[in-house]
Amino acid sequence: MGRAPILSGLLLAASGLLAESLPQPLTLPQALNLADAHHPAIREARAREAGAGAALLAEESSDDLRILLEGRLQYLEPSVLSSYQENNDSRLGLLVEKRLYDFGYTRARQESARSSLEAIRWDGLSKRQRQHIRVLQAFLGVLLVDLEYVRDNEALAIAYVRLNNLRNQHELGKLSDIDLLENQSRYEEALSRRTATEAKQRSMRLRLALVLNRPGEIPSELIPPAMPDMSVTLPTAEILAEKTLQNNAALQSLRKRIVAAEQMLVAAQKRYGPVLRGELGAYQYHRDTGSTSPFRAALVLEMPLYSGGREQAEVAKARAELLEYRALKGKLELELRQQVLELRLEQDILRRKLDELQLREEYRDLYLDRSRALYDLERTTDLGDAMVQISAVKLEMAKAQYQWMINQVQIRMLTGELLQQEEQEG
Repeated sequence: MGRAPILSGLLLAASGLLAESLPQPLTLPQALNLADAHHPAIREARAREAGAGAALLAEESSDDLRILLEGRLQYLEPSVLSSYQENNDSRLGLLVEKRLYDFGYTRARQESARSSLEAIRWDGLSKRQRQHIRVLQAFLGVLLVDLEYVRDNEALAIAYVRLNNLRNQHELGKLSDIDLLENQSRYEEALSRRTATEAKQRSMRLRLALVLNRPGEIPSELIPPAMPDMSVTLPTAEILAEKTLQNNAALQSLRKRIVAAEQMLVAAQKRYGPVLRGELGAYQYHRDTGSTSPFRAALVLEMPLYSGGREQAEVAKARAELLEYRALKGKLELELRQQVLELRLEQDILRRKLDELQLREEYRDLYLDRSRALYDLERTTDLGDAMVQISAVKLEMAKAQYQWMINQVQIRMLTGELLQQEEQEG
């Protein structure tokens, strides 16, 4: 990997972009687009990527050519036998050093840093995917609580009209006190439910604003997305599990961390190995003697003979880290298999639930039509209850459809498809 892309990543992470204003009304695609760049979780991921890029730069430059200018002001008392009795022994030197070969130590550390950077990039994609789902859940949560408010507001209106009629009957002596109090209690219950739903509306809108990192811009109106086609053919759980184990971002990150840990183990085993270094030096002396030389070149081989227990400790630490990452990978694979199976099974349950709700909606529509006809004939008073039931069925249908949408996005995240195209393009 070249250094220019890393430097570009550092500059991108360090640069700040002005946040766009929250559109009113807000659509789901707009919310998803606004969520990505400025949320602290995403900025944290980019900062970690920038740090890993800097660490890779440090490793890649660790064996670069070193050029030093050395100036030495030095006083000495020459020997009485020396023919050079000058006291000023100052000198100016230009030194060039280069590590030529260390038997794989530097290369292993560079490969480890490179794999660590790739792991952190996969982590960043995983965080963006989870943020995408949080925005989706918060957006749909606002729409659902709005439907709850419609249901509870209708129930309250009906309870109010019914209580008002019963009060008139009570004044005429046609209704007992206990029956009136019973209906007053039902009205108060309906009022409490609607009040709680109103508070929930504010809470859910604030949650959406916080997920979008715009706490000062509470979305007032949301445009519902198109309902999903729940009749589509879904892949089997086995196919989804296979794709998940191949492409999941968190799993890809762990694979890269395992590679990085393997290379760190190699580096630890070669940490106290031999090093071959080349040196060049050009000097100018104030006090020229027979032993001074204006130029020198050397090929230096360093061979450590004893490192105590440091080498064994570093190797043991690197091996333990490698074993930990391998264990985490195996654990995550089992968890991902379970998650994708549960989501796939839940999709079948939701599809069956929607069929049931659609049939119930047809029944409630017919029941509402009959209640209207009988109401016009003044033979029944359950018209309002029928309208509340219609709103309740619509709410349950929306819950099933929105949960289907969330599950589908979660499956795309597990199988590595969510935001993958944007990641490749960006």
